[in-house]
Amino acid sequence: MWEVFSLTKPTQTMMTNLLRITRATLFAVVVACAFAPAKAEDAPAAPKDPTLEQRVADLEAYVNNTGRTPDVASKVAGPGPGHNAWMMTSAALVLFMTLPGLALFYGGLVRRKNVLSVLAQCLGITGLVTIIWWAVGYSMVFSSGTPFLGSLKFAFLKGVDSMPNTDYSAWVSQNVFSMYQLMFAIITPALIVGAIAERMKFTAVLAFVTLWMFAVYFPLAHMVWGVDGFMNGVWNGDAKIKAIDFAGGTVVHMSSGWSALVLSIILGKRLGFGKESFAPHSMVLCMIGTGMLWVGWYGFNAGSAVAADTIAANAFMTTTIATAVGSFVWGALEFIFKKHASVLGFCSGAVAGLVVITPATGFVTATGAVIIGVAAAVVPFIFVVKLKKVFGYDDALDTFGVHAVGGTLGALLTGILASPIANPNLTDGNSYAKANGLDKLVANGTLWIEQLKAIGITIALSIVGTVIIAYIVKFTIGLRPTPEAEQQGLDITDHNEEGYIL
Repeated sequence: MWEVFSLTKPTQTMMTNLLRITRATLFAVVVACAFAPAKAEDAPAAPKDPTLEQRVADLEAYVNNTGRTPDVASKVAGPGPGHNAWMMTSAALVLFMTLPGLALFYGGLVRRKNVLSVLAQCLGITGLVTIIWWAVGYSMVFSSGTPFLGSLKFAFLKGVDSMPNTDYSAWVSQNVFSMYQLMFAIITPALIVGAIAERMKFTAVLAFVTLWMFAVYFPLAHMVWGVDGFMNGVWNGDAKIKAIDFAGGTVVHMSSGWSALVLSIILGKRLGFGKESFAPHSMVLCMIGTGMLWVGWYGFNAGSAVAADTIAANAFMTTTIATAVGSFVWGALEFIFKKHASVLGFCSGAVAGLVVITPATGFVTATGAVIIGVAAAVVPFIFVVKLKKVFGYDDALDTFGVHAVGGTLGALLTGILASPIANPNLTDGNSYAKANGLDKLVANGTLWIEQLKAIGITIALSIVGTVIIAYIVKFTIGLRPTPEAEQQGLDITDHNEEGYIL
């Protein structure tokens, strides 16, 4: 090329060096432009530090358990320590209800040869439900999806970390919330054990519970408590049934109680039922278990506020009152009709009071709790002491009479006694309640109609689901042990252990 221009050798060298310098200079300019800081007017404005007023407002939101202040979210991004601490305590209390509370309560009521079978069923259900909850259960209940079931967004607890899920709480870590709700999922199928005690194989119990969680518990819990649930009257403005259930009257007690009745009928009566004595082998264990249930129930009911706030405080009070009244009135009824007040009667009344107040505990006043306590003793007493004999079903430990009847009664009374004085979320101050008309139902005294709708759906789902599942298990692995094994006792035949070596 250089020959064309007839340049001398030194000239060629000079031109070559000049071109190299030019290329290097251009490259440097391009790089400098690419990485040069933008002009002040082109750069996005740096976020302003929140004002003192905004930060105080966020602190007030934490104390009052209201929504966070958006402008200061970066200053207080995590959960609120007080609310988180209460929910971790509540989760432990609800687990305490099952292990050891329910285990000892039921264990004391069965015969000596079957005490370990009850304890093993409670332990087995705890482990089984935890695994299912981790895999898909939490997601199917508490992620958004359809009005009847959640999606798999949180499968294997993916994304469930220490930050709050604001669909349910602004100040409680989602992993804490998920563990709290796990304890509800554990105790619900464990309640069914009471109706079929002493006559259902351990493997059959676990198989039944596995299917029952998917067919009954997960759909029902999502419909009642899910953010887009079909029957979540308080927090879903689009709910088709505007029912309310503070801590599980429909989800926990009705579902387990009605399922327990159906399963006990399909399973059949215990060998010797009506001919032999089935007296509790240890009322001491039963009373200790009752006390543990009562203590644990504060986490169950007051914890369902998902905060250490005024609504939780009200739930704590109403739980205490209804339980004490139920226990006393049941004992009084025994004294009137049987001329003695038994320890079993006091225990039964306390548990009935706990069951009936559960759906109402955060929605009623102290007087409402007294009314519920009296009703909790009278109505289940009639079913347990009178009607059970009339119909002849073998509900071994009165799961139907206390939990199904009590849960149904509680759901109905919640619709009658719910008061905005106890819970301001029932007024038009709650945008969801205003959107679906729940505030007007409460004001007009017609909420009980919505409660009846929820009761109907709960009973139908529990009965149909249980019938299908029970027959699947019956025709695959079988429900009952052999007559010889049942006569010997499930402690030895299922677990090769004895509760007592005397």
